[in-house]
Parts: sequence; C-alpha cells; structure tokens
Amino acid sequence: MEYSIGDFLRLLGSLGLFLYGMKIMSDALMSLAGERMRSILARMTSNRFLAVFVGFGITAIIQSSSATTLMVVGFANANLLSLTESIAVIMGTNIGTTVTAWLITILGFKINIAQMALPFMGLGFVLTLKKQDSYKNWGYFIIGFALLFIGLEYLKGSVPDLKSNPEVLSFLQAYTSQGYLSLFIFLMIGTVLTVVVQSSSATMAITIVMCVEGWIPFDMAAAMVLGFNIGTTITANIGAFVANYHAKRAARAHLIFNVIGVSLGCIFFYPFIEMIDKIVISLEGESAFAQILVIPVALSLFHTVFNILNTLLLINAIGLISRIVIRITPEVVEKRLEIERPHYLSPQAAKYQITALKALLDESLR
Repeated sequence: MEYSIGDFLRLLGSLGLFLYGMKIMSDALMSLAGERMRSILARMTSNRFLAVFVGFGITAIIQSSSATTLMVVGFANANLLSLTESIAVIMGTNIGTTVTAWLITILGFKINIAQMALPFMGLGFVLTLKKQDSYKNWGYFIIGFALLFIGLEYLKGSVPDLKSNPEVLSFLQAYTSQGYLSLFIFLMIGTVLTVVVQSSSATMAITIVMCVEGWIPFDMAAAMVLGFNIGTTITANIGAFVANYHAKRAARAHLIFNVIGVSLGCIFFYPFIEMIDKIVISLEGESAFAQILVIPVALSLFHTVFNILNTLLLINAIGLISRIVIRITPEVVEKRLEIERPHYLSPQAAKYQITALKALLDESLR
C-alpha cells in the first residue's frame, strides 16, 4: 500500500491540531499564572538548587519549556537574572519539560483520554462564555487540553502501517543496526525534527507513535530523545539573537549545558538504556525491546532520568559553564550612548511587566 499525498496531509493536520492544542493550553496557563510565575522567577533564584526547582515548577505548570526559556532570556536581557541563576533555571526547565511527556504517555497511550475529548471541549466552551477572565482562561485551557489529545489520536491513526510497506521496513532496518552510527543518525533526526516543529513535546509524541507502530526500536527512539535536548535550545538562541550580551550568554549556556549532557549520554548510551529497560521490566513486567506497548513509558522514563542525572552531574559546574560562556560571548560596551535613543528599553524588555519596569528604571538613571 502506497502512502499518498492525502495521507501525508492528514499526518500534518493531526500534528498541527496537536501543536495548536498545546499552544492554546500553554497560553491559557500563562494568562492564569504567568505574572505570578514571572514574579517567582525574579525573586527566588539566588540559590542554585532553588532556581532549578523554580525552573522545573514553572515549566511543569505552563507546559512549555520554550516559553520558560524565552522568559529566562528576557529576564537576563533586563539584568534581572545573573548568568549563574539563568543556567540553574534552565537546568530545571529541562526536567520540567518531561512532565508533558508523562502526560502524553499516561493520558494518550495508557488511558486514551481522547474518548472524553468532546465532552471536555463542551465544558471548556461553556467556561469561555463567562465574563470573568479566569473562567475564560480555564475554558481555553480545557479546550487546548482536549485538542491536544484529539490531535494525538489522529496522529496515531495517520502513521502508516509498516507491515504494508516492506520496502520502508528494510530501509529502516538497514539504518537501525549500525551501532553508534545509527545512534548519531537518529540523534540528528531528533535535533532537526525539534528545530522544525519547535516543540520537543510534539517530537516526543511523534517518536512514541512511530515506536508503537513498529517503525523504530526503543534504542533509536531514545537517541532521538537525546536530539530533542539539542534542538530545543535553538528557540532560546533565536530569541536572544537581537537581545544584549546577557541574554545571548543565557541562551548559549543552555546550548552548552545540553550538548555536554547529550555527549555524556552518547558515551554511556547502551549501559544507560539497559538500566532504563530493567526499571521498565520491574514496573511493567515487559521489556521495551520485546513489547512495543511499554515503549511510551520507557521513553518518558529515559527522558526524565537523563535530564535529572544531567542536572545532578553539572549543577556544581555552573561556574565553569559561566566562564566558558563569558569567554565566547564577551561584554559589548557601546562607545557612545545616544541620549535620544533608548538603551535599555527594547521589544524584548517590554514583553513582561517586570522587565519593562526594570528597563524604564535603568533608562531614567542613565
């Protein structure tokens, strides 16, 4: 059976529905708790361990590591967060993004909450008719939540059956049994896919679906998860491109931290996935290499344990990472300040109330 253009468009449509649901849900949560989260981010990050916890908590609540990372870049741009504080928050953000993977695994594959999606959308629509903003935002959150899992359900049905495509099966088998070469190939696929989709949660959903449909084995899917951790740093680096050197340092620190972690993950890759598989066997009674139905749990566990271990290993190396970033991103000192042109106030600073106030204060004092 050939995979037609219509099938491909259905795949894109289901992915778009998934991403749109995630965006609505994340935007609603930002409206509900955004200012409080920004206030916490500005005030509770002086201790590196507390900063990690804050990064984890904010990302878990607003369900978007990219939003948290861009917030960190914005705060660094306004000099509200030091470089070491920014790095610690980003470490927590990496752990917080795994919460979304667990939600997808438990509600999308273990329970299949998509069957309840339409009643949820009805409830959400009723709440959006309320006058109070809080009710409206909760309504949009519920609608986004429902759309996310409707998109996931369509995504599961849009991936072609590999048994009907033997030529694709033989092609994949040729590239999944080359040891570390296969590891590198699938790591790069994960990186590029995350850069294109701009959502590690969406690429995680795609990867899980491909595993469940038998397209790729557990170990190659785990390699793609490592790639997600590099691809997700691109958002912050793009956001910092037009910002000052403080923001550029925070974004590049995110990239360096993740690249170090992924490099270590590649070196110890096969012992690590064997350890994960043993944990999965103790939890599910089946190996992820033998039973595809436990792969969603195995991948979520791999993603979580990897990011926790990476943070534990490198949290005491924040000073070293800071020095590396400072060396490659030197301070930019303007030769002459033009009094008629804003120096601190910028579109990035104006994005959040706290950073805008700080920029206005700095403008008044210069």
